[in-house]
Amino acid sequence: MKFAYKFSNLLGAFYRHGNLCFSKDGNSVISPVGNRISVFDLKNNKSETLPVSTTKNISCLGISPDGNLAILIDEDGAAILVSLVTRAVLHHHHFHSPVHSVSFSPDGRKFVITKENVALMYHAPGRNREFNAFALDKSYYGPFDETTCIDWTDDSKCFAVGSKDMTTWIFGAERWANLIYYSLGGHKDIIVGCFFEKDSLDMYTVSQEGTLCVWESDTELEGLRKGPKYSERKKTEEEKKKREEEESNEDDDIEDIVGEDGETRGDVIKGSADTPKQVEGIKNVRYSQRSKHYFNKEGDFNKLTSAAFHKKTRILVTGFASGAFHLHELPEFDLIHSLSISDQRISTIALNPTGDWIGFGCSGLGQLLVWEWQSESYVFKQQGHFNNMNSLAYSPDGQYLVTGGDDGKVKVWNTNSGLCFVTFTEHSSSVTNVAFNSSGFVVVSASLDGTVRAFDLHRYRNFRTMTSPRPAQFSSLALDSSGELVCAGSQDSFEIFLWSMQTGRLLEVLSGHEGPVSNLCFSPVQSVLASVSWDKTVRLWDMLDSWQTKETLRLTSDGLAVTYRPDGQELAVASLDGEITFWNPQTGGQTGSIAGRHDLQMGRKETEKITAKQSAKGKSFTCLCYSADGESILAGGQSKFVCIYNIKEHVLMKKFEISCNLSLDAMEEFLDRRKMTEFGSLSLVDEGTGDGDGVALSLPGVKRGDMSSRRFKPEIRVSSLCFSPTGRSWAAASTEGLLIYSLDTSLVFDPYDLDMDVTPASIRQQMKKKEWASAILLSFRLNEMPLIREVLEAVPYNQITVVCSSLPDVYVDKLLNFVASTLEKSNHLQFYLSWAQCLLTLHGQKLKNRSGAVLPTVQQLLKSIQRHSDDLSKLCDWNIYNIRYAAALSKQRGMKRTAAESLSDEEDEEEEEVAMDSGGDEENILNESVVVEN
Repeated sequence: MKFAYKFSNLLGAFYRHGNLCFSKDGNSVISPVGNRISVFDLKNNKSETLPVSTTKNISCLGISPDGNLAILIDEDGAAILVSLVTRAVLHHHHFHSPVHSVSFSPDGRKFVITKENVALMYHAPGRNREFNAFALDKSYYGPFDETTCIDWTDDSKCFAVGSKDMTTWIFGAERWANLIYYSLGGHKDIIVGCFFEKDSLDMYTVSQEGTLCVWESDTELEGLRKGPKYSERKKTEEEKKKREEEESNEDDDIEDIVGEDGETRGDVIKGSADTPKQVEGIKNVRYSQRSKHYFNKEGDFNKLTSAAFHKKTRILVTGFASGAFHLHELPEFDLIHSLSISDQRISTIALNPTGDWIGFGCSGLGQLLVWEWQSESYVFKQQGHFNNMNSLAYSPDGQYLVTGGDDGKVKVWNTNSGLCFVTFTEHSSSVTNVAFNSSGFVVVSASLDGTVRAFDLHRYRNFRTMTSPRPAQFSSLALDSSGELVCAGSQDSFEIFLWSMQTGRLLEVLSGHEGPVSNLCFSPVQSVLASVSWDKTVRLWDMLDSWQTKETLRLTSDGLAVTYRPDGQELAVASLDGEITFWNPQTGGQTGSIAGRHDLQMGRKETEKITAKQSAKGKSFTCLCYSADGESILAGGQSKFVCIYNIKEHVLMKKFEISCNLSLDAMEEFLDRRKMTEFGSLSLVDEGTGDGDGVALSLPGVKRGDMSSRRFKPEIRVSSLCFSPTGRSWAAASTEGLLIYSLDTSLVFDPYDLDMDVTPASIRQQMKKKEWASAILLSFRLNEMPLIREVLEAVPYNQITVVCSSLPDVYVDKLLNFVASTLEKSNHLQFYLSWAQCLLTLHGQKLKNRSGAVLPTVQQLLKSIQRHSDDLSKLCDWNIYNIRYAAALSKQRGMKRTAAESLSDEEDEEEEEVAMDSGGDEENILNESVVVEN
């Protein structure tokens, strides 16, 4: 079973929509990315995307105070409860309408969600196993428009809710006699944030027009008093009706929802314009406006879009539509500093528990930034492609990935950390293809701007720019195995241009195709270029024989993609009729074909008039990629599925669904009939940009605002596929971002030469006898990873060479593959390096003879060693700096101590001299007195 790959990470997307949250320790930021969430470790500079997803894009998320649970709510109000410890979904719930915000109480016992104009308080899921993890406690009514934000007091007694009706409502989490509800006004626009003071009922409210109101309460939190208890239910029906009549004559502000079976379903607390009735002997809570402040505005477009407040340090952070943010100290409203971090609106702001780091999310460009305001420096700054990602390529060692997008940017990613470490912005139009050279330190990209550029990963610069004699739009790119020849295919002139990497000169223009060149690929073992075109041909060009056409392969339809097998002995071509054909490049004969049109399973777009089944007849695969061993091939196109085929059997082995996000177009096979009217689909009605985005649409011709802005749903598609050279993972560039799928070894049972005698008990029996070689052979025959690890780590260090020398050749490959994969995550660094060294030293010549099969394993080993080398070098450098600092500090203290001791010695000497002088004076006086007496 070699196709057990599972989703492992999502690169190229850092923030889409919703609110940010920091972890309990403040070292990680949790960001919603489409219908998934990613955790970015700011201390270790790593990212991880959780293997859970919602039905649509996440609109808000809440983290429990202990950091173990997360509630994810999508655009439609469907929520999932996720364990951040086990990365598993614990519960599903639907709120039946869009939810604007969610917040846990500081004690972790309750959480509140706001939807429409109501706030719902639920019992937080606890350690007890419950059938319904979301139990409704109370419903709070009061605002007359949609609610926008929530904040709790530190003791979880009260919470505040902001609204679009320009009011802020304060509710009691319990039935307080002197605080049932309270409404605060004072604003002229939507409430963006409402915040309680630390251990107080005093409040700050911030609105969209840039106004801050400071509210002072006449009651402390300790002054809240319990309200009257509920009257007990009567047994008889007459007494029950009588009680209901009495309660209806009393205060209408508090009432119970009583079900048909007599059980209380929850409490409804309704707010009205009147003040709640005062309980006898208890004074109601009153608020007064202490002060009102205004933020500096540069115009109507610069509205306040987000706000966050840290209660301990009293720091207020506000973000604006212009991309600027302000830091103020409250309640004096002293400006600490202001900075512009983007040219797009700041969608969300979050502060870590200590208040040192501020997280910003900009949905317009997909930016995620973490700013340390005291040192005024970036802790984290990442941005993905804000348009479609068109192409990707792995480096030869599998450590790096390069991507190109419609935004004209070329980004290089570290596969271990999942972060981008360099971005090249020299292209002025869409990047259509990218590639690494054989050394892995040069990235080449082709673009529609008519240039092919080469970038140096040592100095991070564009050192070669290659152009054609006449302007051309390059749609394909290929580098030969030596890295000396660069080829690019043109869309408009139907020609292939050939340059020298060393000089950047144009060597040749290859003509012959009668249609746009859709793809290029160099043979890994020969200087032969394969080009596929819309003219239904594949041409093989010999680079050593005056660049002549060596062979022309005729296709049944337009060619879309071409790729060589890693050993160069086979060629795969995808055509417009949905077929994948396989060719022998030596003889030019076809060896097989796969009809994959029905495997794509297209969805129906909302604008399409025909069904998905009919539209699938015109769809095909647009990208192909061989696996590292050449036994299987990946294929993808305008579909949410990636198919993996066995080449020998020509059968579909597995289909990977890259997304289940219904916020994307063409995801469902059938359209929702409830959205269909006699005038067409309701989903085609343009809703514009809406009024809640904080950006005012000015008159046409102004720099800010766009009158032509429209809402659209991006279509799901896979634009590029690439297998890692290590063979343990593959990547797909899709509408969602850059998806990484890794080999799932935990679910695979693939024994080798299994027998009745091969059992865990017999293996451990051999270990007791210290027959290490026999135990290793038996463990590999059973092929269970934990058992192999147990046997290997039981072998004494001085026996490694003896065991390696006695292994058969077939088990040398398996052991080397296991060591390479285990070394990546193991802490026994020297132990496994010794195994690798002995295997390569004793069996190096035999491994070299079958280098094609062993190459992915060796590359995985190199990747693991390089990763450990980087980590250790950072740690050693850090230790060296600390030792130098400690030595300099001790030296400085020693100098101070020496100076202090010398100074004290001088003072002692001076005191002794003064004492001696005073003693001499006393003797003189005494002598003089004696003389006088005589």
